[in-house]
Amino acid sequence: MKVLPFTLLVPDDKSVISEHIELPFFYQYLHRHDEWQITYVERGEGTLIAGNDMHAFRSGDIFVIGAKLPHLFKSNPEYFSLDSNKTIRACSVYFNPNGILAPLFNLPEMKMANTFLAKNKHGFKVPYGFAESLIPKIFRVHQASGVDVVFNFLKLINSLQDLNENVESLCSDLYSSNVSENEGMRLSKIISFITENYNSQISLEDVANTAFMTPQAFCRYFKKHTGHTFISFLNEVRINDACKSLIGGEKADCISGVAYKAGFNSITNFNRVFKSIIGQSPRAYIDTYNNVSRVN
Repeated sequence: MKVLPFTLLVPDDKSVISEHIELPFFYQYLHRHDEWQITYVERGEGTLIAGNDMHAFRSGDIFVIGAKLPHLFKSNPEYFSLDSNKTIRACSVYFNPNGILAPLFNLPEMKMANTFLAKNKHGFKVPYGFAESLIPKIFRVHQASGVDVVFNFLKLINSLQDLNENVESLCSDLYSSNVSENEGMRLSKIISFITENYNSQISLEDVANTAFMTPQAFCRYFKKHTGHTFISFLNEVRINDACKSLIGGEKADCISGVAYKAGFNSITNFNRVFKSIIGQSPRAYIDTYNNVSRVN
């Protein structure tokens, strides 16, 4: 098996880097880089793992990912099917305020932008109400050339800082992104195993073997680097999948089917875990989503 790096290298011959991709699925390994990342998910569904937390993503979402934060856009399982005709499409902008752009970010006029980035050091999800106005600005950065790249980038940053308090942090401020390369590659392998097998009855021994560790050593290691126990992380992955199924067209009377599809073997346990993580029952979650959709 080819060993992939945990820290990705980004070309340093540009002050602002951008890409517009269309692929069968997102890059499927946990990774990090020195640059901040602004990603507009033009098409695709899945789970974003960011630091020690996870978020469902779908078409239309915009995420700002902090520098050095381990992250992974994990496409839904159907994107990996051999007969799948699904593809993802996304536009991303990368920048490093402490690298080649440092002279720009050291200007007095950038004080508010620096304060905003420092306050949201791990990144955030852009609220739906604000995403629509940011999408064309992301594309203007990507499509620009010469000095217009920097000009459009500044307009994008200015719009982001205008969000002020209206952002949802990607993970806890207490999370430390100071993970070594070896630890990062091991975590990537562990998380990939869990996210690829969560809907089957995987055990602590199964995932510990993936990391070549005893169950006891694995529990200590995983808790230290993710803030989760194995079971709590597995439950969040499963509930995240269940949420997407519940609002993706599944009927309310098929909640039990959603539970079993996500890996739970007891509807009672599913309801209990769902409420502990989401704060409401699966049926109430569906009703809340439907009510919000009707309002919008």
